[in-house]
Amino acid sequence: MLQNLGDKLKGQRWLATLVLGLLALLFAIWGAYGVVNLSFGQPDYGLKIDGERISTETLNRAWQERQAQYARMLNGSEMGDAQKLVLQQQLLDQYIRSTLLRQRAEKDGYRATPDALRQSITSEPAFQVDGKFDPRAARTALAQAGLSETAYYQERAQQLAVEQLDQAIESSDFTTPAEMQHIYALANEQREIRYALLPPDHFQNAVKIDDAKVKAWYDAHQSDYMTPESVHLKYAELRLDALTPKVTVKPEDLQAYYDKVKSRYSEGEKRHAHHILIAADPKDAKSDAAALAKANEVEAELKSGKDFGELAKKYSADPGSAAQGGDLGWADKSAYVAPFADALFGMQAGQVSDPVKTQYGYHIIRLDEIRPAHVRAFDDVKGELETEYRKQQASELFGDRQEQIEQKLESGATDLDALAQQFELQSGDIAQYSRTSGAPPLGGNPALLTAVFSDDALSGEKIGGPVALSDDHLVIFKVLERHAPAPQPLASVRDEVVAAIRKSESTVAAKAAADAADKQLFDGKSFDDVVKSLGVTATPATYVGRNDPQVPAQIRDAAFNAPPPAGKPVARTVELDTGGAAVLLVSALKAGAAGSNPQNDAQLLSQYQRRDREGSMNAYLAELQRRATIKRNPTIFE
Repeated sequence: MLQNLGDKLKGQRWLATLVLGLLALLFAIWGAYGVVNLSFGQPDYGLKIDGERISTETLNRAWQERQAQYARMLNGSEMGDAQKLVLQQQLLDQYIRSTLLRQRAEKDGYRATPDALRQSITSEPAFQVDGKFDPRAARTALAQAGLSETAYYQERAQQLAVEQLDQAIESSDFTTPAEMQHIYALANEQREIRYALLPPDHFQNAVKIDDAKVKAWYDAHQSDYMTPESVHLKYAELRLDALTPKVTVKPEDLQAYYDKVKSRYSEGEKRHAHHILIAADPKDAKSDAAALAKANEVEAELKSGKDFGELAKKYSADPGSAAQGGDLGWADKSAYVAPFADALFGMQAGQVSDPVKTQYGYHIIRLDEIRPAHVRAFDDVKGELETEYRKQQASELFGDRQEQIEQKLESGATDLDALAQQFELQSGDIAQYSRTSGAPPLGGNPALLTAVFSDDALSGEKIGGPVALSDDHLVIFKVLERHAPAPQPLASVRDEVVAAIRKSESTVAAKAAADAADKQLFDGKSFDDVVKSLGVTATPATYVGRNDPQVPAQIRDAAFNAPPPAGKPVARTVELDTGGAAVLLVSALKAGAAGSNPQNDAQLLSQYQRRDREGSMNAYLAELQRRATIKRNPTIFE
């Protein structure tokens, strides 16, 4: 395999050194598990870009994944031929652009250093558990994605090199002062508008609905009333909580575990004290002197035999302990500010201190009891220790079984029941597992939905998974039967159909009324008279900005898409996505400028520069494509 990999990398010595060096690290961490032969397969190609071939198999696999994504978006409905052609072209364009960028990055000498690559991999969220890189999580994620470690390393190294090229192109972009002023003038422009809403409810009395109309609408919009694609799913799951009771805890093992973690059960010295606080402002000499004098008086009362608790309730300024007679409970030295802690931990049990100064004032402290530093005995912590030990051992067992299941699946195991029995998995059956939302008890985990509705799983020949639903729960599965989307009976969706008809026809009526109003405004009739004739009310004239949240987005967009008023207001009809329509009048404008809102100006400039950089990158790619020799196999997707 290594000779095969070396052959592939001839002419790319830097990449060969990098990948093979990281493979050594990979073997050290993970062992040889999961490394596969990367031979390119058949000599035919789907694309040839400056001599580099991309196989038909690679493109078809990517096309299948793209179709699956869109199938989920379309609730399992079939795509039209025209839509397929568009998506296929987009897919090929993406491969062409990414290949040209990678080739250019290699030619120009951009490289990912081993440290940068290692940092990129270990910081990948999918490879982490509790915020730290975990080899087992990485291996599982790559297995679910169908990638070998070698292929992933090589791909990530290429991505980092392309990112360096992208950053170089971005850094060459700049914005002139004149461009900035033009940006601010357009973006901060304000327009004076009035508008009146014509809601669907205003026209619903004119909408007449009968059974024939309902049937006609249902037949014409049947794709809106389809059941989602689903499968009959058989599954087996591994749960940490199911393994925990299976762990045998021997007394000697528990004792050894206690010895290993004993330091966690050690407690430093603690002391139980009461205090009386006389508050003072340390920055005010008079306040400080007065507080010290008062503390001395309280100390004298204590020495005369008065009760410490009663004096604390009477004099102490500490809101947390005064009502309890100054009781501070048990605490270690770190719980207190330094002067207080030093005094308290230098006293003997039963002793009362002289006034001790801290930033809060003066304290009179009474030490009641001392609890020496000690380690909690084995018998005292045995219960919690056993729970912890059992869970730890179950976690290790969980990980071992996960690895064994993965190895079984990679070796071609196809009997789900046999695997469930061998590894003591809990089995289940779901008659209707939906592509859009899954189904109880497995739910709609995105990773599981993707796996279940993949081409391999839908064939019904392979066991799918394992898919991690959480850190302590994974599932394997097999698709027994596939249920294509089907029209729901008209009777079950009649209310939805009626609502859709009402919205559609009332919106048509509202749009017609708004168009008539627009014509009247063009002919010179006043806005108030037109609105009154419609039986609705209008907003007062007000200046709004492009992002004013007080104005519906469609009306705001229409106002700024309209031509600037030149001596005469501009009227527009706006059909609303929520149903109904609006009549809009744009009567004046104010050019914008920088400075009114520096934070927004900075965001605006950043957005413009980002779009400008994207434009530069698109131009760069267009030039790469113009210069490149690109051949497409016309039978790629046949």
